[in-house]
Amino acid sequence: MRVQSLTLAVASAALLAPTTPPAHLQPAVWRESTVSAADLLARVRDCVPVSRGRYRSDVGAPANIPVCGTGDVVFWKADMDIDCDGRPGPRCNARTDPYFAASTAYSQSDGRPLSAERLPFIVVPAPSALWDYRAHGIGGGSVVAVVYRDRVQYAVVGDAGPQGIIGEASYATAKGLGIRADPHGGGAPSGVTYIVFMNTKVSPIEDHAAAVTEGERLAKRLVAGGRTNAS
Repeated sequence: MRVQSLTLAVASAALLAPTTPPAHLQPAVWRESTVSAADLLARVRDCVPVSRGRYRSDVGAPANIPVCGTGDVVFWKADMDIDCDGRPGPRCNARTDPYFAASTAYSQSDGRPLSAERLPFIVVPAPSALWDYRAHGIGGGSVVAVVYRDRVQYAVVGDAGPQGIIGEASYATAKGLGIRADPHGGGAPSGVTYIVFMNTKVSPIEDHAAAVTEGERLAKRLVAGGRTNAS
């Protein structure tokens, strides 16, 4: 799952300036997708495996989760573990998460780790003989639609996890889907579908608004049966 000295006059003006961060740095807020969860799930009902084997949802669980593909997307149906790794915050830190790591596989545009609290992102398994996501045009910033029950949360690929485990997403992703986001005991035991759009990229990776806009466009094309990576 990165000062220049000011004159007194400039400093005074800075104190009066708005402190609201740019839109792409503000916490993500879930909004209803214009593409229904049911329509998206209908497009990924049948699995043509692209992985050479199957993944486990957790250590010790049966290896029964394939990565599937349709030509423009890859997808898997699994549980959701909560990734709180990355830039520490009040909800994701070494105190709240016993397995916390202050880094993510992909970084923000300023070089800092992603914020699992603020940015909806998913975790892909590290490349292995089982499956290498990079061979399918997927990398940091790839657009994702995560579906749980009747909700769709658009996100990006932001972190990589163990080679044999699949089904993990950031605190912000879980919260947007109405899943308990506590890294210590939260998540969903099953019923989560991860749809990754191949050959896509949100830049900067932390711009969630851009991920939503692009995700909506790609999801509409997928549901309509068109090529999602067409220009």
